[in-house]
Amino acid sequence: MKALVTGGAGFIGSNISMKLLEMGFEVTILDDLSSGYLSNVPERAQFIEGSTVDGETVNEAASGVDYIFHLAASVGNKRSIDDPIYDATINVLGTLNVLEAARKTGVKKLVYSSSAGIFGELKTLPIKEDHPQEPDSPYGVSKLAAEKNCLVYMKLYGVPCVCLRYFNVYGVHQRFDAYGNVIPIFADRILRGIPMTIFGDGEQTRDFVNVADVAQANIRSALSPATGVFNIGSGTRITINSLAGLMEKVSGRSVGVVYGPERPGDVRDSLADAGEAIKGFAYDPLSDIEIGLREYMNWIKSDQITCRRLESDI
Repeated sequence: MKALVTGGAGFIGSNISMKLLEMGFEVTILDDLSSGYLSNVPERAQFIEGSTVDGETVNEAASGVDYIFHLAASVGNKRSIDDPIYDATINVLGTLNVLEAARKTGVKKLVYSSSAGIFGELKTLPIKEDHPQEPDSPYGVSKLAAEKNCLVYMKLYGVPCVCLRYFNVYGVHQRFDAYGNVIPIFADRILRGIPMTIFGDGEQTRDFVNVADVAQANIRSALSPATGVFNIGSGTRITINSLAGLMEKVSGRSVGVVYGPERPGDVRDSLADAGEAIKGFAYDPLSDIEIGLREYMNWIKSDQITCRRLESDI
């Protein structure tokens, strides 16, 4: 079987690509390397450098594939607030190009990586798929628009689609990005020996899900009869204050925290109800956050790209 992974040189995409190769898939990765790394591309994967905004390149990459895992995106609330046009170009137009390629190719399944950012400020916990969708940032809007396009392509053109709404994903291959997830930002501060910055009082909660569970969800949903939208989280939550303390514990380093003002677009609490994914394709989130954070800190301490960047800043 053949699979295309857009954004496959990135954090989540590279983990999915490696798992697919382990299962015997032929894997093509399409990535423009704007946030991905060549070092993330597995040796046995075919690599095409290009953007999903280029429809011809997407059509070439999708030729003859059985499954498409669409992860290429502009990610993050703050980045989208800073540049909403770029966010929409990548996340909406890019997804339409991928859907068109899927329609022409006649793939068995397209798995789209969506986000819990589509929900906006949460009204009930835990969050089910039918929770009101009122995004607070252009990023949330663009991910929701892409979701809706997937569902429309399924209805109009018969393209089988699964949309996976990720909560806060973390794990190996996730490197520091000032726009990105709190865990690599905290890790960067710990490695530099400077205090972690928490915006707000730190009692806001997040559902952190390990990338291994997310890779599992992608592949199981692709190989199952399931279609539609599904939440992908751990089903547990932790405060940001507790996260900071846990990261100090697993790293063996104490740097402390400083507090800043709350940021626009950030929700107060988050907790996934992943029951539909468990029923729909036997999603089974097994990762314990302390074990996952310890694995992550061990990986990032040895990551050559991170080490070179830290050394260059000394």
